[in-house]
Amino acid sequence: VQLVESGGGLVQPGGSLRLSCAASGFTFSSYVMRWYRQAPGKERELVAAINSFGGNTNYADSVKGRFTISRDNAKNTVYLQMNSLKPEDTDVYYCKAVRAVEYWGQGTQVTVSS
Repeated sequence: VQLVESGGGLVQPGGSLRLSCAASGFTFSSYVMRWYRQAPGKERELVAAINSFGGNTNYADSVKGRFTISRDNAKNTVYLQMNSLKPEDTDVYYCKAVRAVEYWGQGTQVTVSS
């Protein structure tokens, strides 16, 4: 089982990034997928979630209207489009697959700074 995040990096405030999480080793289309983020010394925060067929999404209040979660079950990939980024969005972002068991990716760093 693998979840591999990519797409992180350094971006200026107001900019955009698109994170990807490529899954393998399990039936991706059967799992709820979530994005979390975590800063050093803080608890991991749920950012966004999407159900198995992509018809239902949920967001943390702090990212509503700026972030969009989506998935492509044919590509076994979940995405997080992040627009209007703020310095407080700086964190390590993780994807997670949820069903009877849970799988985590290794994380990708997002830094929002001028």
